[in-house]
Amino acid sequence: MKRSDSHDPIKKVLSRGVQEVIVAQELERLLRSGKKIKLYLGIDPTGRQLHIGHAIALRKLRAFQEMDHHVIFLIGSFTALIGDTSDKESERQPLTQEQIDENFKTYKEQAEKILDFSKVEIRYNGDWLSKLGFADLLQLANKFTVQQMIERDMYQRRLKAGKPIGLHEFLYPLMQGYDSVAMDVDLEIGGNDQLFNMLAGRTLQRDLKGRNKHVMTVQLLEGTDGRKMAKTNNNVINLTDAPGEQYGKIMSMRDELIEQYFLLCTDVEEEEIAEMVSEMQSGANPRDFKMKLAREIVTMYHDEAAASAAEAEFIQIFQKKDKPSEIEERSMGADKMNICDVLVASELASSKSDARRLVQGGGVKIDDVKVENIAEEIGLSTEAKLVQVGKRKFLKVKA
Repeated sequence: MKRSDSHDPIKKVLSRGVQEVIVAQELERLLRSGKKIKLYLGIDPTGRQLHIGHAIALRKLRAFQEMDHHVIFLIGSFTALIGDTSDKESERQPLTQEQIDENFKTYKEQAEKILDFSKVEIRYNGDWLSKLGFADLLQLANKFTVQQMIERDMYQRRLKAGKPIGLHEFLYPLMQGYDSVAMDVDLEIGGNDQLFNMLAGRTLQRDLKGRNKHVMTVQLLEGTDGRKMAKTNNNVINLTDAPGEQYGKIMSMRDELIEQYFLLCTDVEEEEIAEMVSEMQSGANPRDFKMKLAREIVTMYHDEAAASAAEAEFIQIFQKKDKPSEIEERSMGADKMNICDVLVASELASSKSDARRLVQGGGVKIDDVKVENIAEEIGLSTEAKLVQVGKRKFLKVKA
């Protein structure tokens, strides 16, 4: 984006954090005409946590919301039953309706950190997709070819690897595409891994409604270690993470990601970001800019006081090599436990395998002594022991 464009709301919404717009010039003309458009973002509730990577598209919705356009937050209550494999190397296991309902419970609460839901329409695609008959499905399928489906990179990789491709997976783009028709939208927003599915909606909108639907893909945010942001990679910053956890995760991320995170995850002006990048290239310490980024993120999802407290705690632990001023204490209900059981029971590890990995990686200490053996038994009493995992997690445990 040109610097002069950063203060033009329409140029900004069409470019910052955007991978591609189809068709950009037509959409810009539509927005400048003064017409209020209808747009949506669809989310399949396949998990319970939204992270700051998801927030990129949500923040784009908010930008359109602030320009008084009609914003729809679509819950994939039906498509989640099929399972999208756009970014998967293997077949996704479909969810049950009970799992979908449970996952969605916190979605709105988390998204409210970004969107004003008093100005958002919430829809569920099960309202129309569940009513389609076999004849309707054949009509949709007639708009696409097997060649179009099978040419997708993910299917080519799975074919070469001898991995199965479910016939139902070919139906997913049709279902997502029909969402656009059912809601008669002008624009769909999604991650760039969703481009094929979103274009399917453009095709169906044109053939069944006789008009175009625009498509906007937002850039995908890398995890704190530079890999794809995913829970399994342990590199995710969740919207609901505690302030200190968010702050610490940002401070631990790779230096080369600082610019990307500022651009995609904050409202800091691009001129200021460019100046910070220039300063780092001239030898300034990246740590200082990470601290600014961490303050921005924590303030956004909590508040300014929480950001200040998280920063003070970080300075105390990392720069002064001290321990947190307040450490939670938990009772384990036993006088002796295996170290891995302690980590799982205290929620310092997500699973037994995660606990073993932490111990074997040298990241676990009991009263400042590194634990070397995953079979080690920890004696517990009424006097609490200090458990430390990595540099940021501390907990006192007792019998």
